[in-house]
Amino acid sequence: MNRHRSRLAFAALAAGLVSSASAAVETYTIDPVHSAVGFSIRHFVSKVPGKFSKFSGKLTLDRANLANSSVEATIDIASINTDNQKRDAHLRNADFFDAEKFPTMTFKSRAWKKTGENTFDVTGDLTLKGVTREVVLKVSLLGFGPGMGGAQLSGWEATTVIDKKQFNMPDPAMLDAALGDDVTITINIEAKKT
Repeated sequence: MNRHRSRLAFAALAAGLVSSASAAVETYTIDPVHSAVGFSIRHFVSKVPGKFSKFSGKLTLDRANLANSSVEATIDIASINTDNQKRDAHLRNADFFDAEKFPTMTFKSRAWKKTGENTFDVTGDLTLKGVTREVVLKVSLLGFGPGMGGAQLSGWEATTVIDKKQFNMPDPAMLDAALGDDVTITINIEAKKT
């Protein structure tokens, strides 16, 4: 009888551990209305900024150990906006992003490394113009808290630098001297718990 009770107690404890472990994992969906994906690139002696206005993604977060978290996101290439319609049309064509053939850019994390109290190196696969390469996002947790209508929110910011030529985007001959190769990407995210 005692052995039977011990087994039941052990089973209950194991179930409780599994339940609490799964309860610690939360899914947050990126809110594009309160988020931004921007970039900048050298043009002669200055830097020209731009952004993508359409994107989506989710974060799967282990609040007890954020190093166990993951993130994935998709960006609509045609939504590029540099506040110049002629330039945006050129960026969408085959000289650069070739948006008709490669309509999205994606990122999927593979590892989170804690680098400070609220900072992480998030390593993942960035796929752009048919090329997938490893990139590291320098990520900061801005916080968790309540939002409108009882929503539970998390806030994040991230930066990285990529070499556009590594993603099959060499400059057209007429722009080779005008543009830099390094593109600085800046991401600000507000995500809602689902």
